[in-house]
Amino acid sequence: MARTEQVYDDIPGTFVFDAERAREGYHLNMFCMSLMKDENRKAFKADEARYLDRFPMTQEQRDAILNRQYNRMLELGGNIYFTAKLGATDGHSFQHIAAIMTGSTQEDYAKMMLGGGRSVEGNRSKSGKVQAVKAAAPKARAKAAKPKAKVKAKPAKGRAASSKTKSKTKAAKKAGSKRG
Repeated sequence: MARTEQVYDDIPGTFVFDAERAREGYHLNMFCMSLMKDENRKAFKADEARYLDRFPMTQEQRDAILNRQYNRMLELGGNIYFTAKLGATDGHSFQHIAAIMTGSTQEDYAKMMLGGGRSVEGNRSKSGKVQAVKAAAPKARAKAAKPKAKVKAKPAKGRAASSKTKSKTKAAKKAGSKRG
């Protein structure tokens, strides 16, 4: 089944973990979470391909895991926090995995992050769809926040007004005739 195109799909190097990706990557993520247990880590390291047979993943997902293609795992529905468990099983820090994912060394990645992170230039939505959605958002919020006009309740047809309502109406008429 093909993915439904989203406004954020064209941001370079970004795979948003949305509901569709969560469904697609469910078994991949359950595999990663299984690595939280020592006996599972040992079984995986003993025979990785055989261990993956426990999880009904696509061949693409299996290949991404076996080849440690972290960006591809994210594209196929992996959650970064779950896939990091695979890196930890291999003895790597999150910083090491992030460096691999950005195509740099761990030292260069650390310098970049300490220097304020990656520049947004060249890393924005290519089509501008994201900016258009963001620009429309304040208008939609303002419209939703607009106070609605108050409507006075009227007695239902066929029912007589209560004696309290009648008394208030008479008092209002008297007060109006005295002013004028």
